[in-house]
Amino acid sequence: MIFATSDIHGYPLDSFLGLLEKAGFSESDQLYVIGDVIDRNGDGGVAMLRWMMRQENVTLLKGNHEAMMLECEFALSADVDLTNLRLVTIDQEFHLLRWHRNGCLKTLESLLKLRDEGPDELVKLVKYVRSAPLYMEVAVPMKRFVLVHGGLNGFEPGKGLDEYDEDDLLWTRPGVDERYWEDRMVILGHTPTQYIGGEKGKMFVTDTWADIDTGAAGGGSPMLLRLDDMCPFYAE
Repeated sequence: MIFATSDIHGYPLDSFLGLLEKAGFSESDQLYVIGDVIDRNGDGGVAMLRWMMRQENVTLLKGNHEAMMLECEFALSADVDLTNLRLVTIDQEFHLLRWHRNGCLKTLESLLKLRDEGPDELVKLVKYVRSAPLYMEVAVPMKRFVLVHGGLNGFEPGKGLDEYDEDDLLWTRPGVDERYWEDRMVILGHTPTQYIGGEKGKMFVTDTWADIDTGAAGGGSPMLLRLDDMCPFYAE
């Protein structure tokens, strides 16, 4: 079975593992995490990322929050003093302030703690996030899917996925009337479903795409979607 989730945003790892158990997820299944593991809550998602790194059947796709983290990798250096932004350029300051506005503090604190306790582990984690793809095409019997964090800005049916730039894929928020391909379903997150016309805490589905961001950023819970039969699983 193939599962997808998105926008975990620091949700407790043990609670997420409970959701996997509820869905019957096993070593023979595959899980795609469609971005935004980090920021906002808990330990900022660092424990979740470290768990994902160890799972052969879990694949991380990049979200806009991971992209902001990578833009601020400089802040993890021991040479940078974040109390007075020593050795920070104007461009770096811009990226850091944008990440701060988007809820980075818990993640940054956890990453700095990891740096102090195990710098090699921090290097591995950053490398893992940097290697995450922007999109993924997967298939189950009779169904094809495109997994992408935000959507497809400037969508054209004949346009290749590699022709969209990072911002087109990570920061886009499709309108309720947006239509994508007829022969494959787009699975995305980024916009909590309650803000796109759906029910709070439940996935939102159109005939060409589905939004599975169920509001963990705001204190709710992420969901799992089993792609084989489009069956949703929600936390208790």
